[in-house]
Amino acid sequence: MGASAIPILAFTIIWGIVGIGLPFFIPKGPNRGILQVILVMTAFTCWLFWLCCYMAQMNPLIGPKLDSTTIKIMAREWAKDITDG
Repeated sequence: MGASAIPILAFTIIWGIVGIGLPFFIPKGPNRGILQVILVMTAFTCWLFWLCCYMAQMNPLIGPKLDSTTIKIMAREWAKDITDG
């Protein structure tokens, strides 16, 4: 999976609207400041979590650990399936 600017830009815009735009539409009241902070922090943390998950899929650090015997068996069996098909 390669990096693509389109999903990063799209999700940045979506969470930017939630974190920057929506706090202006909170009605005046005693808890307005708290609700604005909640929206901003929620948008930022959701965006950051999504970005970390997206970037982790580009170059995974952990892969399957297989014995050399298992790899040889898989290669032999898969080659047979490919030539039979």
